[in-house]
Amino acid sequence: MIGPVPSVEWERTNSRRLIRMVIKKIAREVYALQNFDWDRRTFDSIIEIPKGTTYNSFLIKDEKNILIDSTEPSMADELLDDLESLDVQIDYIVSQHAEQDHSGAIPALLREYPNAKILETRACKELLENLLGIPAKKIQSIDDGQVLSAGRHQLNFIVTPWVHWPDTMVTYLLPESILFSCDFFASHFATTKTISKLDDIQEEAKRYYAHIMMPFSQMIQGNLEKLRNLEIRMIAPSHGPIIEKPEIILNLYEGWSSQTSKKVIIAYISMHGSTELMVKHITRTLIDLDVNIRVLNLANASTGELIMELVDSGAMIIASPTVLTRPHPCAAYMLYLVNMLKPPIKYAALIGSYGWGTLIEKETKKLFDTMNVEFLEPVIVKGKPCEEDFERLDKLAHEIKEKLEVIE
Repeated sequence: MIGPVPSVEWERTNSRRLIRMVIKKIAREVYALQNFDWDRRTFDSIIEIPKGTTYNSFLIKDEKNILIDSTEPSMADELLDDLESLDVQIDYIVSQHAEQDHSGAIPALLREYPNAKILETRACKELLENLLGIPAKKIQSIDDGQVLSAGRHQLNFIVTPWVHWPDTMVTYLLPESILFSCDFFASHFATTKTISKLDDIQEEAKRYYAHIMMPFSQMIQGNLEKLRNLEIRMIAPSHGPIIEKPEIILNLYEGWSSQTSKKVIIAYISMHGSTELMVKHITRTLIDLDVNIRVLNLANASTGELIMELVDSGAMIIASPTVLTRPHPCAAYMLYLVNMLKPPIKYAALIGSYGWGTLIEKETKKLFDTMNVEFLEPVIVKGKPCEEDFERLDKLAHEIKEKLEVIE
């Protein structure tokens, strides 16, 4: 059940330089400390983030002062400055996820607040010790469903493994009904606004889901079920904007993690034009069959664009020429990435060309070895495609349409 939204108001900004840290009061004695990385354009050296990102921490002031998540190690000073401005001593640091963009400032926090205890899942404990060198004596593991009373506030810890590491959890705060969701429902999006409209978040939420959450879609469904009976009035993720209308992102995740559409992605690369002729022909046939398609040229399309399109696609056509008997390197990289991220496609087809010899069918299937897909009959031609090859492409297009029609 979704209830009314707590008010959001500005509290203070760090004005020593281009604003990177903003304190925002999101409920009574509950503060979002958002660290803005305006200019960052890639994450984990692979994810394109055209709108920057934020690293969000949350402070609950009560009889016990609790900080939920920290920030990037390079931004620890800003976080410490803002905690000082709020005149608090931290009693507990809740580490919802050990990865450094969430927990990297914990060593600095412990130097400033040596009596603080770290709360985390059992899976997180070893990671914090290994990644950040945090002493075991500072760490207190919690169980799924455990409750911590801070005074007026009550924190309910819900273990949500594999969104997106084995250690992840979320924290549900009462009486405000705020869900501190860690990477769950996050986005790489540097904006000071809070979200109440689908159009304001859908693209960047989909980009985040595609690269980070998509491999774990089955686990996501199970973790969504754990949240189903909560009255959530606000979602406060560890990256991106706070979401004032939780049903917006909850509905997106329900769809992305459980549904497959009838869209077809054609990802192609061509060297001397033969493969491109094949792509043009099958594209025209699929359009005539009223199939929803998206064509991406791997020579100039971004990997982010491709991965986002695959979130809600039912079939994929890989079109590649042969390079030294293997798929073109651009196609091979794409196949490796798709295989790793495991989109919900049901069917895959290979089309392509070669000059003196080819192993692209064998190598494509090898690069797709973890994908649970049905491979349709490939169309691989020697040299330039002829009329018979175009007829085979037409047959493949009709088969794809028939296969997609049975997807519910």
